Amino acid sequence: MSKRPPVRTQFVIFVLFGDTIGPRGGCAWTSSLLKLLNLLGVSERAARSTLSRMRRKGWLKPERDGRRSLYSLTSRGQRLLAEGGQRIFEPRTADWAGQWHMVTYSLPESKRKLRNDLRKRLTWLGYARLAPGTWISAHDRRTDVEQMLDDLGVRDYVQLFSGLRLANGDDRELVERCWDLRELNRQYARFLARWEPEYEKCAQALVRGEGPPSAQCFVQRFWITQEYSPFPRIDPNLPAPLLPEGWLGEKATRVFNAYRGLLSERANEFVETALSSPNGRSHRALKERR
Repeated sequence: MSKRPPVRTQFVIFVLFGDTIGPRGGCAWTSSLLKLLNLLGVSERAARSTLSRMRRKGWLKPERDGRRSLYSLTSRGQRLLAEGGQRIFEPRTADWAGQWHMVTYSLPESKRKLRNDLRKRLTWLGYARLAPGTWISAHDRRTDVEQMLDDLGVRDYVQLFSGLRLANGDDRELVERCWDLRELNRQYARFLARWEPEYEKCAQALVRGEGPPSAQCFVQRFWITQEYSPFPRIDPNLPAPLLPEGWLGEKATRVFNAYRGLLSERANEFVETALSSPNGRSHRALKERR
């Protein structure tokens, strides 16, 4: 297995909550978190430090149960994760009505940080900069944008326009101007070179009645999810008529979903055991009781 690039512990924890803990009640014992993070190469010291920092930032909250504690996402953390999960598992777009959707904004220099946060969140939602203070998308994401504007508190500085058509010029030329699809396609090629052989090897092993142990299935499923998760930040999921020849995004998505599907049964078995309390008490039962 090739060496993985360094990954921020904070990002590892967010992916862990979104992909593993969220579907199982949304909370985990501290000891369980530390065990999972250790398997993913995060030391206990780094894990505890990052959990504390995420709590101070308002993304995570601990709940005491005697001498032990549960961690869960705050509402703010859940909103950030919901945006990410929506884009990661969003289906590919085939048809297109030929309409563009626009966000324009004007924030004073005193709100520079908010302006930068707005740009990051627009990029995450698949928008691209057309001109200063003007961003476009091929998708109508008005509901998501409005929720994001409320979250940032910048609604008074922003205007939304929907259903615009390009009066002159070519839509593909507009795409080339706003998105670097060539570089994105190279990144998809690297992802496929890394993960397609792993997928084929695992599929063949399962046909023979073999396969990796459950803990390794969890690790592999986590890392392919982590390595795929940056793509929604940079891939606007453009409709097929706007994509270039030789586009690899669709194939990368197929490999991602297929490999996750192969690993999930054994990975889930491991996770259910790992998230259990040492005294046998379920973290879900405690959460429901409260």
